[in-house]
Amino acid sequence: MILLLVGLVLCLVIGVPIAYSLGVSGLAYFLVYRPELLTVLPQRLFAGLNSYSMIALPLFILMGQLMNDSGITDKIINFSNLIFGKVKGGLGCINVFASMIFGGISGSSASDTASIGAILIPEMEKRGYDKEFAAGITVASSTMGMIIPPSVPMVLYCVTAEQSVGKLFLGGLIPGVLIGLSQLIINIVISYKRNYPKEDFVYSWDYVWSITRQSLLALIMPIFIVGTVVLGIATANESASFGVMYAIFVGLFIFRCINPRNFPKLFLHAIKTSSSIMAIIAISQLYIWILSLEGVPQALAAFVVSMNLAPALMLIAIMIIILLAGTFIDVSPAILLLTPVFLPAAMSVGISPVQFGALLISGLAVGAVTPPVGTCLNVAAAISDMEIGRIFKGAVPFLIGNVIVLLLVCLFPAITTYLPELLVR
Repeated sequence: MILLLVGLVLCLVIGVPIAYSLGVSGLAYFLVYRPELLTVLPQRLFAGLNSYSMIALPLFILMGQLMNDSGITDKIINFSNLIFGKVKGGLGCINVFASMIFGGISGSSASDTASIGAILIPEMEKRGYDKEFAAGITVASSTMGMIIPPSVPMVLYCVTAEQSVGKLFLGGLIPGVLIGLSQLIINIVISYKRNYPKEDFVYSWDYVWSITRQSLLALIMPIFIVGTVVLGIATANESASFGVMYAIFVGLFIFRCINPRNFPKLFLHAIKTSSSIMAIIAISQLYIWILSLEGVPQALAAFVVSMNLAPALMLIAIMIIILLAGTFIDVSPAILLLTPVFLPAAMSVGISPVQFGALLISGLAVGAVTPPVGTCLNVAAAISDMEIGRIFKGAVPFLIGNVIVLLLVCLFPAITTYLPELLVR
């Protein structure tokens, strides 16, 4: 195990991509300790990808790309303006609320940051907001893209943990909404202190109806996608397929913002993104197999049981590890590495896989906006032409809200388990 872990850390330190780092350290383990199993490695790599649920992964990624290209973001921002435009710091509230809605459609924090940030960061700066604040609230609010369903990381966790996608979709709903509410409150408090402006427009029934009508197709999409999975009408794969067809139909015939000539580029981007994730999945499954051979998950579970820790205390300890890991490891490999290690230990003390999954993804979402890896930070830096350190400084007040919700998830299991127990049998 020392060879395995030291090899992984050394490869990561010198800048080797995570998939190759896992592969090199795993190969070193077999060459030194288990050379007789080398012929089994191709089978294990294939087994890591041979999952029916994996089909949903590229489909959700493609769905997010299509919705992002269809002009749906503008409609969501206009609808958000109806609700929060007259509040002090209204553009900040619009930023958070738009992320809550768009995150549920795209399922990707990076997509959320790119689409909403490209519109709102320059606009907030023009209206008198500090640029650091504008970029910070954008990356912090984008964390909801992973938590509010549908979500690509949730599908990945469910494949790894062999859990129900529908249950986890419901389990992430309340934590995601709580994070959004906490960030709205923090934004309003800061906006009053700094005297940020309200939006200047006049309400009228015609204006409200026009904006609502244009936004309706975007607002019902995540509800329909999640609802079909939860109610057993469709599998996650079928729901993702519907989402892709819906996005194409809306973009081509309703909003008329998608150019069919862009389809090859969008499909290619989805294929590349999916391929990189699947390469990590295949090699990480080999790494997970090594951990199982060495009995690491079982040993950790037995150690946890022997300590007689209360479930809440154990989850808080795991939360700290997740937050630390998220600063150095990207979301997908972190899910694949941490799930098989900590989930058996969590379940051994009676913690629900849904509660653990919601905690894992919510914690790693914070890592997506934390240096040095910080995928969303790098996206925002490209948009705003700022250093990631300044953007992170602007995001810190809002990330405090995320951490508070994480603690609530640890202390009150019903936050994540109530809806799945109520609606899924």
